[in-house]
Amino acid sequence: MDKIVRNHRIWPSGYWPSKLLFVLESDHKKIPFGFPLFKRSKLGAVCSEWLRCCGGGEPRPRTVWLGRPEKRDQRYPRNVINNQKYNFFTFLPGVLFNQFKYFFNLYFLLLACSQFVPEMRLGALYTYWVPLGFVLAVTIIREAVEEIRCYMRDKEVNSQVYSRLTARGTVKVKSSGIQVGDLIIVEKNQRVPADMIFLRTSEKNGSCFLRTDQLDGETDWKLRLPVACTQRLPTAADLLQIRSYVYAEEPNIDIHNFVGTFTREDSDPPISESLSIENALWAGTVTASGTVVGVVLYTGRELRSVMNTSNPRSKIGLFDLEVNCLTKILFGALVVVSLVMVALQHFAGRWYLQIIRFLLLFSNIIPISLRVNLDMGKIVYSWVIRRDSKIPGTVVRSSTIPEQLGRISYLLTDKTGTLTQNEMVFKRLHLGTVAYGLDSMDEVQSHIFSIYTQQPQDPPAQKGPVPTTKVRRTMSSRVHEAVKAIALCHNVTPVYESNGVTDQAEAEKQYEDSCRVYQASSPDEVALVQWTESVGLTLVGRDQSSMQLRTPGDQILNFTILQLFPFTYESKRMGIIVRDESTGEITFYMKGADVVMAGIVQYNDWLEEECGNMAREGLRVLVVAKKSLAEEQYQDFEARYVQAKLSVHDRSLKVATVIESLEMEMELLCLTGVEDQLQADVRPTLETLRNAGIKVTNRGEAHLELNAFRRKHDCALVISGDSLEVCLKYYEYEFMELACQCPAVVCCRCAPTQKAQIVRLLQERTGRLTCAVGDGGNDVSMIQESDCGVGVEGKEGKQASLAADFSITQFRHLGRLLMVHGRNSYKRSAALSQFVIHRSLCISTMQAVFSSVFYFASVPLYQGFLIIGYSTVYTMFPVFSLVLDKDVESEVAMLYPELYKDLLKGRPLSYKTFLIWVLISIYQGSTIMYGALLLFESEFVHIVAISFTSLILTELLMVALTIQTWHWLMTVAELLSLACYIASLVFLHEFIDVYFIATLSFLWKVSVITLVSCLPLYVLKYLRRRFSPPSYSKLTS
Repeated sequence: MDKIVRNHRIWPSGYWPSKLLFVLESDHKKIPFGFPLFKRSKLGAVCSEWLRCCGGGEPRPRTVWLGRPEKRDQRYPRNVINNQKYNFFTFLPGVLFNQFKYFFNLYFLLLACSQFVPEMRLGALYTYWVPLGFVLAVTIIREAVEEIRCYMRDKEVNSQVYSRLTARGTVKVKSSGIQVGDLIIVEKNQRVPADMIFLRTSEKNGSCFLRTDQLDGETDWKLRLPVACTQRLPTAADLLQIRSYVYAEEPNIDIHNFVGTFTREDSDPPISESLSIENALWAGTVTASGTVVGVVLYTGRELRSVMNTSNPRSKIGLFDLEVNCLTKILFGALVVVSLVMVALQHFAGRWYLQIIRFLLLFSNIIPISLRVNLDMGKIVYSWVIRRDSKIPGTVVRSSTIPEQLGRISYLLTDKTGTLTQNEMVFKRLHLGTVAYGLDSMDEVQSHIFSIYTQQPQDPPAQKGPVPTTKVRRTMSSRVHEAVKAIALCHNVTPVYESNGVTDQAEAEKQYEDSCRVYQASSPDEVALVQWTESVGLTLVGRDQSSMQLRTPGDQILNFTILQLFPFTYESKRMGIIVRDESTGEITFYMKGADVVMAGIVQYNDWLEEECGNMAREGLRVLVVAKKSLAEEQYQDFEARYVQAKLSVHDRSLKVATVIESLEMEMELLCLTGVEDQLQADVRPTLETLRNAGIKVTNRGEAHLELNAFRRKHDCALVISGDSLEVCLKYYEYEFMELACQCPAVVCCRCAPTQKAQIVRLLQERTGRLTCAVGDGGNDVSMIQESDCGVGVEGKEGKQASLAADFSITQFRHLGRLLMVHGRNSYKRSAALSQFVIHRSLCISTMQAVFSSVFYFASVPLYQGFLIIGYSTVYTMFPVFSLVLDKDVESEVAMLYPELYKDLLKGRPLSYKTFLIWVLISIYQGSTIMYGALLLFESEFVHIVAISFTSLILTELLMVALTIQTWHWLMTVAELLSLACYIASLVFLHEFIDVYFIATLSFLWKVSVITLVSCLPLYVLKYLRRRFSPPSYSKLTS
């Protein structure tokens, strides 16, 4: 129903249509429903506004006045973060609905309720309500604990206190009380509470850094700039004295772009400034430097972070759905048996009442203990995973789906920080004719040293040293230009911190090396600047308008920053225009990906080849170029650039067009190669997963490329985010068909919603289970959408870990989590569920034989404690001990991942194995009952004693027959259950003749019946292992 309100349309003028048509799409069918409407009137406007306020309307651009919430032109949502599945009123109904919407639990509810009718009652009420109540209590308590934890986390975020600027001064306000238009002060290391525009900062350089790891998954800090007009004001309180507003675009999910304008009306002339992502402070980020003041633009569900996060959902495992399907089959068998019993009575008398009594009499066909055993088994699996010393730090956050880990077909993983260490190391500098690696960086250092030390008083661009040869002069000059370009073309800012000996102010003044830390929006940038420092050209200072470099001779080179063009996913490049203060020369530097830089730089014959060579070595390649600009040329560009930035419509296109006018015939300087090293054992882990039959999709032109690629075999598919968007929009079927055929798929630069969309399409197209692995806040949607989400606790924060079903500390732990724990959990639950069904079918078969022999009477064979004790104290511990069973050791499962592939076919729990257990149950139940009827002598109570004892012994022996690897607790469970039964015989004189069970006649009759019911199965098991052994037994023999 959530689609219904979103799909409505509000007509701006004139008549409304005769019906407001809502469309609910399901399986490509459109189901219209609506109600008559009328001419546009006040009521119509109210309805329109109500729908829009409820989230159904199209989002609109907005005008936000600084510090004047009363001048809002729209109603905006409250600034409340809510990650809960239920609220106070919907919790109990919601949990009960989620339980009883499955046939398994609904059946037992109806069964228990039927016992309130006297004509249908077959025993004590507690025999039906206690097991059902226990199951519901466990579920409700578990859900309540999870909801309380989620509520407390949300409350902590919503209750954080901030300072708000008002006409009465600074007042404290909770995060949940912040409104659009408020002026909010955010201190250093404090979370930004709402999407805001950056107005002022306390930093002297007029900028601030943000930590965005919980928004976009990047660990490095982002530089943000305040509105120039408001930064120049004397104090923050002056923000309330000016008449100014922000015109902002409508709320959307794009966290990397923003379009808006800032206007001050009370100045002469009015001031207008363009606003971009550099001026935006998104909610969820953290200020890393200084105190900032911002005006709130978006709140609540309109926050960028909220719009990029899918709603949490209750995940139901495929195994649970399969068990639910089997219970429906058992119910069908129950109805058939009941109808047959009544039919054999020729539907005499009140036959409809007899049908109901038989339904109740054979209700054990569907065991209520199955749900209890499976839920308790999940808890054991979760405990075993947490206690595994070989995957330390692993946390199970969702204990309802451990079996999912054993049946994963598609693995979707983030790259940076998940597969890699997110630590960049500079590896290669390539100048076309010569390349410098780690072993030859001293040559680069000597070139830089020679440039700046032989003529320290003269600027190197004007008066360089006089080398002995032309070749020497040319190479030194080329190396110097390349290193200087790398040292200038970036968004890195050096930050000076006190080291305990030198204070911060002194360190910043003296450019103290030991106190300097580089901050940037990308670890690549930091690696490049650290490398230039290592070869002699050090970045020592930077603010909004200037940059300082220190040479090997301790000379300070000053540059004025005229323009900065940040890197974007669309442009795949960044640029900077600087003026050398010593010479007045203006230079445009640019670096970017080879695919875009190839068309910008002057013609050369080595760029494409060398980029390919470096990429094959696993290096992240950047192309660096420059272009000298005349003063008149720059002034013309600046005028056109400022005009383009003030545009509200198509701003990005207009700005890009102006910048592209400079990006022609640039001089190619060098290539840089930076390596982001993989985490330990990533390659063997991926190889293990592939051998296990799991296809890996990594996320980091359309139709014709798909067709061409389809003809290739055994190739990985690599696709960029923008191409992926086109494929998903126009060629969804072809893309998914191709992706499913590939052994691996790599998606570059994906948006968070794209990641979740890929997961959803894989589930819909293939019907297979998916597992998503990530470590950043941008992976949360993908993790929540997948069947099994795994979060990696790394440098990108814990947001992905907290949102995931399972949390690990390293990617290599995923192999053991799936191959060992996932495999064991699925196989154990399959064995446990089928044995519990077998246990119930045995006693139901005995009841059917008993009723048919005694003229189809609807009289229970066992009553009172016998029927409850059978599925609890007498057999519960041995049957439940199957959760400790394993077919192979964990080392073997890791060594032979092909064992995991067998599970993808669902063979441990299939219709075939289910039918085998049904036949075993019918054989054993019939054997025990007919044997007891044949061997009993005179009294009916002897039938009960012989059959029930044989039944208990048969179940204990069948557990022993099913176990593949004995655990000492299994032996204890077998002996304890047998001891409990023997000890309880003294108190069961109402149902069993105590004197009879002490006779030799009782012992030999029970022994013969038990032997006949179990021995053939032992023989069949031996023959199967001898002539058709399973794959795992070949590895253990």
